[in-house]
Parts: sequence; structure tokens; C-alpha cells
Amino acid sequence: MELSALLFLAVLMGLLLLLVKGRPKARGHLPPGPHPLPFLGNILQMDRGGLLKSFLRLREKYGDVFTVYLGRRPVVMLCGIEAIKEALVDKAEDFSGRGKIAMVEPVFQGYGVFFANGDRWKTLWRFSLATMRDFGMGKRSVEERIQEEAQCLLEELQKSKGALLDPAFLFQSIAANIISSIVFGKRFHYRDEEFLKLLDLFFQSSSLISSFSDQLFELFSDFLKFFPGAHRQVYKNLQEVSAFIGHVYLLRVEKEKSNPHSEFNQKNLILNTLSLFFAGTETTSTTLRYGFLLMLKHPHLTEGVHKEIEQVIGTHRPPALDNWIKMPYTDAVIHEIQRLAALLRLGVPHMVTRDTHFRGYIMPKNTEVFPILDSALRDPRYFEKPDAFNPDHFLDASGALKKNEAFIPFSLGKRICLGEGISKTNCSSSSPSSSRPSPWPAPWHLRTLTLHPRRVVWEQDPQNTRSASCLV
Repeated sequence: MELSALLFLAVLMGLLLLLVKGRPKARGHLPPGPHPLPFLGNILQMDRGGLLKSFLRLREKYGDVFTVYLGRRPVVMLCGIEAIKEALVDKAEDFSGRGKIAMVEPVFQGYGVFFANGDRWKTLWRFSLATMRDFGMGKRSVEERIQEEAQCLLEELQKSKGALLDPAFLFQSIAANIISSIVFGKRFHYRDEEFLKLLDLFFQSSSLISSFSDQLFELFSDFLKFFPGAHRQVYKNLQEVSAFIGHVYLLRVEKEKSNPHSEFNQKNLILNTLSLFFAGTETTSTTLRYGFLLMLKHPHLTEGVHKEIEQVIGTHRPPALDNWIKMPYTDAVIHEIQRLAALLRLGVPHMVTRDTHFRGYIMPKNTEVFPILDSALRDPRYFEKPDAFNPDHFLDASGALKKNEAFIPFSLGKRICLGEGISKTNCSSSSPSSSRPSPWPAPWHLRTLTLHPRRVVWEQDPQNTRSASCLV
């Protein structure tokens, strides 16, 4: 009996020690938030609808700046354009660190411009900007490459001769080839086997990263990383892509061998290229696909775009960057597509680079911060109908394009998206090209269209090159 009592007491003490050890310990004076459980953090406050829905609900109780524990990790959430701008712009240096994305952390491990910190990030940022300028970013050559891809899109549509086809593949190919021409200096044929494999690896990984299992993994990565799951498939996929692009910067690595402190080592440069390719391809292609769906759902807006394109460009030449000043309505439509697509609705994790005072709180060095971009992009104070597709959000009373402070699809500050200019040019040049020579009619009742389809299939009328789509 005494032995059983001692054993029970030992087990009880062990559990108490685990609870004490597992209780998250916050340093500094973090913003308020729900009380976390040992090991589990704020799992009770998480909704099956996703992390974003959970965070926005917590905002209603705790305000624009609050703390959530993802497992044992305290993460500060920033909601609304005021809080996001105050942190990422007014205190840009303090908030310029990169936080953790658990699903891809084993692949990048702090390497590459997207995930690097400190001097490594500054070196790779300068190198990436210089490299993309050499390949044409910000120059007319990028515009020409995008026009070339847009023409390829039209040719592929004409080849279909009325048969059903999946536009997702075409938009993926366009986006991937634009990035490829900048990063690799070449484009691929849409049926190239290596190219197809690359796309499959990228978009399979992207689907896994945006899944519910990824959000669960983000909460408990320290534990779940030891078990089979989507994270292992993502790791395998991205390792294959890394091997594919491994030769791209080897010449630069060779030049830097004599410098032991150089950041231009093979691992850094391969993962730098991977991050540029992965981020640029997925975001652009998804925006194009979502824009295509929105235009189908709102044919009267498509008609307005078509008329403006005909007036300014005509039907026999490709759109050029110089045209956009004269096409405010089309530009507003593209802005609205980017706003509603909101590919980074949770933002990308930041990290404070030193002990930081913010709105009366103290965030210790290395505290993770999530700027919730969706809270700005759908703010009713800045967008009259935040959940509706309404280009008037970006037009003034005279019909001219107007700026909107809360329009931050590429984030803000020192960590603003490196490919913002390319993405805007790509969406601007590709979208009107795919709507010419006439807008898309929808052969079904428009109310049956969903903005969250499982798949989009595009059907072209070979008689007048009109395009239609059905959802499956």
C-alpha cells in the first residue's frame, strides 16, 4: 500500500513539474491576450475555420494589438492599418526581423532573402535587387517578357478549339516563366517535362502549406515534426526544387570562396533563388486565377474593362506600361482583385530585432509578430463594401485612380515583398491580354458561381474567341 502511494505521489509530482515547465513564460511586458494552457497555448481559442478567423475574433475582445500563444510560442498580433504601419514603417528597423514559418523552416533554416535575418538578410536583399535589375526588373525588358507570356496564353487558348481546359495550369505557367526568365534567364515551353515537374512540386507544396494541417502544424510544430505528415512532403518537394536550381549561382559561389565570411555560399544562394521563385510564382498565378473568377462573376465590370482597353490600346497591339495612366478603371479593377485575393491574409511573420517599446508594451528581442494584412484590406473604414468586388474603392468622383492607405497586399516596411513591381506588371499586362478581343460571357446563371471553387475549367468559343468557364 505504501509503495502504491509513493508511486502515485511520484507520478503526481512528475505531472506537476511538467505543467510548470510547460507553462509558457512571457518575458518583458507583452500585449494582453487569452490565458494559455501549458504546452497547448491558446488552442481552446482556435477555430476550425482557420487561424485568421480565430485572430479576428480575438481582436474584438483585446483590441488591435494582442498576444496569442501558438503552442509555447508567444506571437504578437497587429490588426488594422494604423498598428501595422506604426510597427513596420515608423519602427521599421525594430520590426525588420523574419519570424518562423514552421512548415518550411527545415528547408530554409534562416537562409535565402525571404527567411534570413541580420547582416545575412541585408546582403541577400541588396544582391537580389541588383540581380533582378540586371535581368530587367524595373526595365522595359520585363514588360516585354510578360507580353510574350500573355501572347503564349492566347495561343494556347486558340489551340483548344472549343475544348474544355484548366486555366489554372496556364496561369501557373505564365507566372513561373516570368520568374524563370528573371532568375534563370530563360523560359520553358509549357509542355517541357522539367518545367511541368517543377510546377507540380511548387503547387503541391503550396496547397499543403495553406491547408488546415499546416495551421495545426504551426501550433504544435515542436511536437508534430517528429511524426509523418504534410510537412515531410513539403520538405521533400522543396529539396527537389533546390536540386533543380542548384547550378544557377555556382559561378558567384566560386568567386567568393576566398572569403570565409561571405554570405554567397551555395546553400544561401540556392535557397535565395528558391524563395524568390516559390513566392513569385504562387502569388502571381493565384491572383490571376482569382481575378479571372471575379471577372466571370461580374461581367458588367469585364465589359467596362474591355471598352477602356479598346479605347486606349485597340485590339491589335499588346498592352504597355505607358497605357496604364490612361486606363484608371482597368487599373482600379486590378487593385480590387489584389485586395480581395489577399494571398497573405495573415501576413508573413516578423520578429523584433531588439527589445522594443510599442504602444506601452515591451516586446523582448526575437518576439514574433504577425501583421494581419486582411484586417487592413477589408477594413470598412477604408473600403465601403469590404467583402464585395467594387473597383470604386480605388476611383475618385471624377473617375481617376486614387490611393488607399489600407491597400497593403505586399505588406509594408523593410520586409515589403521584393517582387511587388514584377507582380503588379504581370497582373496588369496579363489580365487585359486574356480578356481580348472580347470579354468573357458566362453561360450559366451567375449566382451559381462560387469564389471558392475546387477547380476552374475554361471553355473557349472558337468562332469568336470568347471564353467561358465552368466550376467542378
